[in-house]
Amino acid sequence: MRTAVRGANHPVVEAAARWGLAARGLIYLLVGVLALGISFGEGSEQADRGGVLQELAQQPLGEALVWAVGVGLAGMALWRLSEVLVGSAGPDGRKPTKRLMAGARFVLYSVISFSVLAFAAGEQDSGSSDKQSRGVTAMVLDLFAGQWLVGAAGLALTGAGGWIAVRAVMRKYRKHLMTGAMSARTRRIVDLLGVCGGASRGIVFAAAGVYAVRAAVQLDPDEAKGLDDTLRALADTSAGPLLLSVVAAGLGLFGIFSFAMARWRRV
Repeated sequence: MRTAVRGANHPVVEAAARWGLAARGLIYLLVGVLALGISFGEGSEQADRGGVLQELAQQPLGEALVWAVGVGLAGMALWRLSEVLVGSAGPDGRKPTKRLMAGARFVLYSVISFSVLAFAAGEQDSGSSDKQSRGVTAMVLDLFAGQWLVGAAGLALTGAGGWIAVRAVMRKYRKHLMTGAMSARTRRIVDLLGVCGGASRGIVFAAAGVYAVRAAVQLDPDEAKGLDDTLRALADTSAGPLLLSVVAAGLGLFGIFSFAMARWRRV
């Protein structure tokens, strides 16, 4: 048990986790900025990870920035793998459900970091989330019971989005933060970032899930939407571009919240 605890608190794992949270923060911050541009009718870039990578690559030291993001996301995967092996921080960190969730996050961040590092290494296609969503949906729909699988995945994504939003509003993230190291003013700011940012992130996840369900019901993979198309679809609702602006700002706030997590999260 002591060996496990030392492994979970290893300086390399902690550094990897904090770098990864900062990399995630940069992606969400820039997605929010790109989405705001779309809401004002001034953005042509994809408001997703691919668009962010393209934008970073065009900046001074852009290649180094992309590599830094890719390595950071690989660090996130390493951190989640350590939680699978030895448990996460907190009294219930070794529960099977916690390890299972950590395992799912490990797979997710492994895939994402690989795609980012491939782009940094010279792969020109940074990966449109919309094309990927339609491609995967079409492939699954061709399988036996594919319609049910896509529908179930959409419902799960919708539920996950609602769960993310509700937990953010209930400030469940506080148990992961070293709030004692913050001033009262900093805690209020972090709460604002966590609630608004987490709720916006949950809304986007839930909306993407709804479109996946529609793709299943209509047996049409073109109904499935990635992050960029999901955000653009918000502007087509009765609330118009205002809703997209609010959600885009929230995603940017979640990016800043991730920076706060990089600083104060218990690892």
